[in-house]
Amino acid sequence: MISKTAGVGQGMNPAKGAISMRVFITGGSGLIGRHLVQRLIARGDQPVILSRRADQVRRDPAMRGRTVVQGDPSTAGRWESELDGCDAVVNLAGHNLFADRWNAQVKRKIRDSRVYSTENVVAAIAKARARPRVLVQASAIGYYGPHGDEELTEDSPSGSDFMAVVCREWEDAAHPAEALGVRVARVRTGVVLARGEGALGVMTPIFRWLPIVGAAPVGNGGGLLTPASGQQWMSWIHIDDIVGIFLLALDHAEAHGPINGTAPNPVRNAEFSKALAKVLWRPFLPFGPPDALLELVLGEVAQVVTKGQKVLPARAQSLGYAFRHPDLAGALRALFAPAPAAPKAERIPAASGAHHH
Repeated sequence: MISKTAGVGQGMNPAKGAISMRVFITGGSGLIGRHLVQRLIARGDQPVILSRRADQVRRDPAMRGRTVVQGDPSTAGRWESELDGCDAVVNLAGHNLFADRWNAQVKRKIRDSRVYSTENVVAAIAKARARPRVLVQASAIGYYGPHGDEELTEDSPSGSDFMAVVCREWEDAAHPAEALGVRVARVRTGVVLARGEGALGVMTPIFRWLPIVGAAPVGNGGGLLTPASGQQWMSWIHIDDIVGIFLLALDHAEAHGPINGTAPNPVRNAEFSKALAKVLWRPFLPFGPPDALLELVLGEVAQVVTKGQKVLPARAQSLGYAFRHPDLAGALRALFAPAPAAPKAERIPAASGAHHH
C-alpha cells in the first residue's frame, strides 16, 4: 500500500503514520537517483536499485546495506522479476546527454537508452504478479523545444527538434502502463542544480579557474562574430526540489500525467551566469562566446545549452508542492554555503580550590 501525501513537498515520514514503500529505481546511481535514494531511506522506504554496475554501487558507502540488482534496463533480463512485489517504480534510466560529442550513433544511444528502458520497465510491470501502483517516469523540459519568451506549462505542445522527439517517444513508451491499472506520472525535469554535479559540475570549475575572464552568458549569440547575450530562458531547479517533486509524484494519488520539474522563477541565462559569478566571487562579463563557436567546440549538444524555454511548474504547485528553493539567488547560496564547522571542544577551567597542597 502506498503512503498518502502529508506535508506535501518534503515526503512523508513513516514514523508519523505513513506506510513504508518498496520502490524499484532504474538510474538510481545518477544525479537525481542518488539523492532520491537518500531521501527515501531517510523517511523509511525501501529502495531497490537496478544498475549495470551493481558491484560498484554496492561499494559506495552511501549504498551500504541497500538492495542493488544487477541488470541493464535497456535489455530484458532476470532483473525484471525484482520488480514483482514493489509498491512503486521510478524510471530514471537514460544515457547522459553530455557524455559524448553527438553523432548519429550517440543520438541513437540517447534515444534508445530511454525508450527501450521504459518499454522494458512497462513489460516487467505487466509480468509482475503483484504489480506496483505507480510508475514515476522521468522526462525533460526538452519535450517543449525552444519557445522564446513564451511561458510553458504542462498543457503546452511538444516541439519538433531532436530532444523534443526523444522526450515524446520516451513518455509515450510509459503510456501502456496505464492500461495495466498503474498510475503514471511523467516528471519533465529542468536544469538540475547540485554542487559539483550536473550543470554546476561543468560550469563551476570554469568560473573559478578563469579569474580574469570570469563568468559570462552562454547562448542567444547567433553566428561566429556575434557574442552571446544569454537572453534565452533557463528553467532551473535545486536538487532538493526535483527530488521533492519525484516524492510528490510517488505519494500523491492525484499526481498523474506530465509534471514540470522546474522552479517557479526561471531566469535568463545572463541572470543565471551573473548570480553564479556572485556566489563564487568572480567577475561577470555581459557578453560570452558566440553560439557558433560553442557548437564548433561541443558539437550539436551545444544547442541544449544555447537554446532555452520558460517552463513553469503549474501542476506541482496545483498539487500543493512547497518549494524549498523558489528563487535562484537563495538556491545558489544554499548550494555553496560552507559546511557548518564541527563544534570545538569546550575548555573546562580548573575549579577554584581544586588544587591540594
